[in-house]
Amino acid sequence: MDNVSIDVYPNEFLALVGSSGSGKSTLLNLVAGLDSPTSGRIEFEGVNLDAYSRRELAVYRAHKVGMVFQSFNLVHHRTALENVELAMYFNGVPRNERKDRAAAMLETLGLKERMSHRPSDLSGGEQQRVAIARALVKRPVVLFADEPTGNLDQDNSRQIVALLRQLSLEGLTVVVVTHDVELAKQHAGRIIKMHYGKIVDADSIAGVQ
Repeated sequence: MDNVSIDVYPNEFLALVGSSGSGKSTLLNLVAGLDSPTSGRIEFEGVNLDAYSRRELAVYRAHKVGMVFQSFNLVHHRTALENVELAMYFNGVPRNERKDRAAAMLETLGLKERMSHRPSDLSGGEQQRVAIARALVKRPVVLFADEPTGNLDQDNSRQIVALLRQLSLEGLTVVVVTHDVELAKQHAGRIIKMHYGKIVDADSIAGVQ
């Protein structure tokens, strides 16, 4: 990163776009608390993340942040329901409540009939919805998605990005890393373009709030 400075606002849908190697995923990992900066500050709700201990960062990731990845990162020998339940395992949520919340979230995302299926029995779009359910069931403040459509066909890509936009309209802050500029233009409220670790452009999209 080279003198990168951005603000992410509550309830917005922000897209970070750029070619491979532009630094967008690195930036996402920094603000998600997965990596630590060598200089500068990253603040979340007014608190400097760099001042957090490893334990405090783990709590931050467990309670404040939801993560969605290009490769889904599902546990292959567990069902969709069990994968979503796992997100609450270290959050102190009682077992019965974990199951109820996981089932409710999967139903909300249109996967009521697929809860008992393992990832290998699900389509790519369905696997990504399970991954989104896993991220959302923790009730995070912000959802970070790193190339969430990278392994999906065009139709499923549109559906997933439309779902993320709907979540932002419902009050969730969503930050998406993508190389698909056109898809970002259709749904994001703001686009930040990156090139070799620098911000080269930042646009608000007309008609999208």
